[in-house]
Amino acid sequence: MFKKVLFCTDFSDNSHHAFPYALNLAVTYHARLLILHVVVEQPYFDWSTPEGAQELIDQQRRWVEQQAKTYYLSKMGEFEDYEILSREAGEGVAFHEIIQAAKEQSVDLILMGTHGRSGLDHLILGSTAENVVRKSPCPVMVVRLPARKSDDLPVRHIGERPDDRARAGDTR
Repeated sequence: MFKKVLFCTDFSDNSHHAFPYALNLAVTYHARLLILHVVVEQPYFDWSTPEGAQELIDQQRRWVEQQAKTYYLSKMGEFEDYEILSREAGEGVAFHEIIQAAKEQSVDLILMGTHGRSGLDHLILGSTAENVVRKSPCPVMVVRLPARKSDDLPVRHIGERPDDRARAGDTR
């Protein structure tokens, strides 16, 4: 069913939580696991010469490989069918690079964590995961961190007393 699984990471807790799902699918289906990190922001001061630009790209690739070793490769046990990929993108277009990598690598599944933003944060920052789901050439599995205890607490409005909701019939 899956011959290539593309795991997208920004090395956040959300990505770390999603990684076991990607690894399990790769192991279960004897699939190749591609670990992709997209570098979104580029400092422009080192781009003044071609050598400076290349050195910056080399440094970023070494950093990505080190992060992948620290967070993912150490958890892979005997599994060896993987490749670490790094791509550079302008600010705000990580999903373009993810889609491009999926097409170039002919992946069967994209797996990624999500921050689960909503409201104003989602409006301002957008959602890489949502854009990948909308534009992906293949199925996408999005894994979200379990809710924190504070996420389950009822929201109170300023000046509202705890018993106001009960009187109004709100049992949250």
